[in-house]
Amino acid sequence: MATYHIETYGCTSNRGESRAIERALRDGGHRPADGPEEADVAILNSCTVVEKTERNMLRRAEELAEETAELVVTGCMALAQGEEFREAGIDAEVLHWDEVPEHVLNGECPTHTPDTEPILDGVIGILPIARGCMSNCSYCITKFATGRVDSPSIEENVEKARALVHAGAKEIRVTGQDTGVYGWDTGDRKLPELLDRICAIDGEFRVRLGMANPGGIHGIHEELADVFARNEKLYDFIHAPVQSGSDDVLADMRRQHRVDKFREVVAALDDRLDHWTLSTDFIVGFPTENEADHEASMDLLSEVRPEKINVTRFSKRPGTDAAEMKGLGGTVKKERSKAMSELKMEVVGEAYESMVGDEFEALVVEEGTGDSVKCRDSAYRQIIVQSATDRGVEVGDFLTVEVTGHNTVYAFGEPTGERQRPGGSRSSAAGSSQP
Repeated sequence: MATYHIETYGCTSNRGESRAIERALRDGGHRPADGPEEADVAILNSCTVVEKTERNMLRRAEELAEETAELVVTGCMALAQGEEFREAGIDAEVLHWDEVPEHVLNGECPTHTPDTEPILDGVIGILPIARGCMSNCSYCITKFATGRVDSPSIEENVEKARALVHAGAKEIRVTGQDTGVYGWDTGDRKLPELLDRICAIDGEFRVRLGMANPGGIHGIHEELADVFARNEKLYDFIHAPVQSGSDDVLADMRRQHRVDKFREVVAALDDRLDHWTLSTDFIVGFPTENEADHEASMDLLSEVRPEKINVTRFSKRPGTDAAEMKGLGGTVKKERSKAMSELKMEVVGEAYESMVGDEFEALVVEEGTGDSVKCRDSAYRQIIVQSATDRGVEVGDFLTVEVTGHNTVYAFGEPTGERQRPGGSRSSAAGSSQP
């Protein structure tokens, strides 16, 4: 997206989340618009205190959907009552606030600050392992800011990871514009070794691998699948953005992969892992996408059934080659986006519904809305535990959770048995107040 408009309602927490969203968008080269009519995307950070507020949020979302090219709804009402927007027929993407920048970036690689230093946010450690990418996608403006990949040594990244663990990190997020090409600039495909070395650090923590383009990891995908299989600390999760199910469109996008390479990456992980999460992205309405290309994307989504899917309408980015192409009409893009988003909700809902009734080992990674906490199982699927204080559950705990229900894009769970506290202490599922 070239421009954005953001509106924030509710508490100080919502305002802080909006500031974080804006920082990420500005880092990615995006700029604020004068209003929703001039914006490529409008972001509504919603509140849900009382029924009147909910009605106001629905009315404002409906207005924004008419005023702007694309609407994203986040915030408390999106998390607690996201289905209300869909039932009202509002054409919007309903997302958790920390998913908004990734969605708005139109399939572009994420951008990090020039020093790419690690950051500790609560119990989450952010570890940028490299800066830049090896791609030349026709729609992406990020490459102008980041350049070609520059990979620090394995030893340097491992020391940064070790420092994060010693500082209290329970989850290390390995990030980069394209983690799959880490080491390409030195002539060595080093990602599998780096992940092994990080997982070998002493301590109780989990590791999440960030975005890796299929073209970047193809060629090491078998080795990488083995790394996932042998490291319990590594979340069985991979974000591999395919962007289209059509080889013709992928060629016009100048992506480094074709659909078969993507399928081979997925097959390698399917072969090694029983319970894992595939996250992928689709760009809908690329200028050269015809109806058959769109159907190919829909068919691919139905075939591989990713548990996490980001659907983005194509938007021209100034200075890119794709900006010079004759675009599709807004109505066509909106209809295709709606069709894919509906299929997305079906596929994701099916994945979370399949978890109901089973128990999973999970890490509590951050606080949620109200007195809830967000947990991640071994495949990085989100499980919400409510009434966390009464249950004695705290951020940083490792616990066993029985999934009791789901809300399409995340599950609800009840803690069972004992859980391990940061520092090694234990607490019962009945809550810390019990004698």
